[in-house]
Amino acid sequence: MHINLPTWLTLFRVLLLPVMVLVFYWQFPGHNITAAVVFVLAAITDWLDGYLARRMNLTSAFGAFLDPVADKLMVAVTLFLLVESHRGGWPGIVMAITAAIIVGREISVSALREWMAEIGMRATIKVAFIGKLKTVMQMVALVVLIVQHEKSAEALRLYHIGEVLLVIAGILTIWSGVYYLRAAWPSLKGDATGHVLPRDDG
Repeated sequence: MHINLPTWLTLFRVLLLPVMVLVFYWQFPGHNITAAVVFVLAAITDWLDGYLARRMNLTSAFGAFLDPVADKLMVAVTLFLLVESHRGGWPGIVMAITAAIIVGREISVSALREWMAEIGMRATIKVAFIGKLKTVMQMVALVVLIVQHEKSAEALRLYHIGEVLLVIAGILTIWSGVYYLRAAWPSLKGDATGHVLPRDDG
C-alpha cells in the first residue's frame, strides 16, 4: 500500500499523542507549555494534511479512514489527561461533564455517519460552519487548559479561562450534534428525502 504525504502527516499526528502524554506528566520546567506546543503541532498537521490532500489531489481510502480517527484520538486523549488532572471541586465536575459530552457526541455522530454511509447517503454530506466553529473552540480551549497548569499561568488558573472556553466548546458540540441529527432525521425515520447532511470535519 502506497502512503502519500497527507497520510504520513496523519500518522505523524497519531505518533505525537504518546509524546504529548509523556511531556504532560514529565515534571520538568515548562512541561505544560511543551505539551501545549506538541498539541498545537498536531492540530496544524490536522489542517495541513487536509489542505494538501485537496490541493494536490492526494486522497486515499486509508487516509480518509485514518484522518477522523486521529482527530478524535487527539481530542479524547487530551480531555482524559485534563479530567484526570482536575480532580475534586466544581471545576473538576464541570470538566468531567463537558468532556463526557464532547466524547459522547463524537462517538454518536461517528456512528450516525457510518450508518448513513451504509444506506447510501454518505454522498449528501457537506461541511457545516457550526462544526468548524466547534472544532476551533475545542482546540483553543484544550491548548489554554494545558497551559493553565503551568506555574507561570496564574491568571489563566485564577479566572478558570480554560474551563470557560471548554464549556463554550461543549455547548457548540451539542449544537452541532443536534444540527447533524436533525438533518439525518428523515432517514432515521425511514423517510429519506435527500436532505443534505452537515459534516464538521472534526
